Amino acid sequence: MAPGGLAAAVTGVSVLDPLDPGFRPRQLVLAVGVDARSAHAVDVLRRAGEMGAAGVVFGPAELGPTVAALRTAAEEAGVAVLFRTTWCTWDQLVGALRAGLASAGVSPGPVGQAVMLGDLEQLADAVASLAGGAVTIEDPESRVLAYSSTEEDVDELRRLTILGRRVPPWRVAAMREAGFFRALWGSGDVLHRPAKGGDPERLVVAVRAGGEVLGSIWVAAVACRPLAPNASEVLRSAAPAAAPHLLHHRTRGADTRLVEDAARAVLEGRGSVEVLAERASWPAQGACAVLAVHYGSVAGDEASRLQGMLALHCSAYGLQAVVVPMGERALTVLGSLDADPQRAGRGLADLGSSLAKQLSATRGATTVRVGLGDVVQGLARLPESRWAAESVLDALLAVEGSRVVASTEDVAEAVGIIKVMDALREVTLPVHTPVARLVAFDAEHSGSRMVETLRAYLDHFGDIPAASRALGVHPNSLRYRMRRITQESRIDLDSADARLLAQLQLRLLAASRAPSRPDRDR
Repeated sequence: MAPGGLAAAVTGVSVLDPLDPGFRPRQLVLAVGVDARSAHAVDVLRRAGEMGAAGVVFGPAELGPTVAALRTAAEEAGVAVLFRTTWCTWDQLVGALRAGLASAGVSPGPVGQAVMLGDLEQLADAVASLAGGAVTIEDPESRVLAYSSTEEDVDELRRLTILGRRVPPWRVAAMREAGFFRALWGSGDVLHRPAKGGDPERLVVAVRAGGEVLGSIWVAAVACRPLAPNASEVLRSAAPAAAPHLLHHRTRGADTRLVEDAARAVLEGRGSVEVLAERASWPAQGACAVLAVHYGSVAGDEASRLQGMLALHCSAYGLQAVVVPMGERALTVLGSLDADPQRAGRGLADLGSSLAKQLSATRGATTVRVGLGDVVQGLARLPESRWAAESVLDALLAVEGSRVVASTEDVAEAVGIIKVMDALREVTLPVHTPVARLVAFDAEHSGSRMVETLRAYLDHFGDIPAASRALGVHPNSLRYRMRRITQESRIDLDSADARLLAQLQLRLLAASRAPSRPDRDR
């Protein structure tokens, strides 16, 4: 139904909000949740006509006898009536309409300008620049969906909120007890929380679509500066602009597991690159890489929280990540990297360092370590990058030094030794080697440390003072032990072959007693 014809000008798209039922001239209004057969639909058309809206889009409906009333209302209001098809979701419709408007040269407005559908991080940055503060976009459960990339020092509450990927429970409980959420979800306007102590002033507005609460947008003052004078108006404009983005985010959330499954299959060398490219919206031949992140033993909600933080932190760097959990570690797949390998590598190193720092801050006693995979061209080579990332992570965990982020170039020797040890595990050695004799001696004599002593001696190139310090014994005690070791094991310490075999066997022995690394084919 188009009383004014199909040539009517359209300047924008908005989602109907029952609590703020205003219409902008020449806008196409999406009446989400309004039954086209109801009296409410007729009322929506009348108000749309009064305010000069170009048209109203209802959901799929069998109109039947009610079509006459709807047609009459449309003709009287001079407003076009359209219906969404069953095979097109609301968020897909928003994307198609905005793409059409953009191709026709229509500006999306100051808040939504140049923001791609679903890019909540870009939306948060846009709102932050206009409101003059630090922005978070949250779901109704106070979980952080996106935050602005404010570089200046922020308040402690914002820091905790971003690190934990949600508003701290004590803060949520206090706001709930004070009735703040009831006021927020029941209001159609911006709410103001004045500065108090170390907490700066904050503004917040609810985001709705069809009467359903989708989330909220918060803006906080930064560095003791007041918010922009028009910050409240910016949030009022941002709320309806954010609705399609949050709807899109919700729909894409249902696809997260499908993307994860596709990425896992490709990493294991059994999946389709085309499926992963389609589900993740990545170019199949673009630059990509894998990060291997070890965060220790976690389960349930804590594991989900850490994995969400990984994806959220990557998005703050402008990167879309697919997080694949693997026990005590997660493989983070990054697509659409910089085409220049050197720039992509530097960006990957910066991201890894930031991830290790941020996640370690939330894990307390557990130090998070990150292995950087090689940047490869094409999703088909992701298994190569995964191999490099996990090899580096294995080396970082084996060395247990101060380094928490590395690439294969940084720890090539440690990676090489691990690979050699892995290859030697299947080799059958003679039964009566010197190391085998020392193992048997230690087993028969309680408190004996022959194996440990020989390992320290060889690791320190026969330097008695250095080896004795490592063992915590007097140099003369070490000299006595070495004489006993020579007698009991019959090792020829002057032979390079004997020393090499002993070192290899000692490392194999240590590896067999250490916790096993995760099965990468699982």
